[in-house]
Amino acid sequence: MALTKWLNRREVLSLVAVTAAGGTLMSQTAFAEETSAGGTQGLLPGADVCVITPEVTEGPYYFDPALERVDITEGLPGVPIRVRLQVVDGSCQPMPGARVDIWHASADGIYSGYANQPGGIDATGETFMRGTLFADDAGTVEFASIYPGWYRGRTTHIHFKVFLDETNVLTGQLFFPDELSEHIYSNTSPYNARAERDTLNSNDSIAARATQASFANVEELGEAYLVAMIIGVDPST
Repeated sequence: MALTKWLNRREVLSLVAVTAAGGTLMSQTAFAEETSAGGTQGLLPGADVCVITPEVTEGPYYFDPALERVDITEGLPGVPIRVRLQVVDGSCQPMPGARVDIWHASADGIYSGYANQPGGIDATGETFMRGTLFADDAGTVEFASIYPGWYRGRTTHIHFKVFLDETNVLTGQLFFPDELSEHIYSNTSPYNARAERDTLNSNDSIAARATQASFANVEELGEAYLVAMIIGVDPST
């Protein structure tokens, strides 16, 4: 698949204008003025929206496989992505050593570790698309994965947890531009073997609760897409 230059994070923010409940979110300009971290040293280029990331539902598919690893695909097919996350505090200062877990569906919409998946698939005992890393001195982790598939009732997303210690945990979800998801799902194997998805960012209630702060900056990076987001955590919570 030939990669295409897609939206940066600020462009994505301008597209997320209305919540699932119909309430209007802040305009792109107002949001940028209140949350821009462009003047802060050491933050991820292009992902310079720095706010406390909203907590959202963990969902039914989390478990800790105790796998500290960069590549979480276990060889399964899909469009390559690099998931680069930076953990910062409320002052946009990096938080070295933070533990970051991510998990998401495979290209065909299946989560590892669970039975009764779509199509009757039993993925019990599997660990694909799951992993843990610890933030470096810049508060950053980077996973190698594939573009997540969709499943009924949800827009495209990646789950994450950030652990500062045993009791301070932030659970969130990362979201993608619908334009990119539609392009991949329509034109690329194995995604295009499935029916048209039923949920977009605009009608996903969890995406609405997560707000613009949870939309990633997505851009071309060689033979993969770079998916970058700053995760703001309040250490006192």
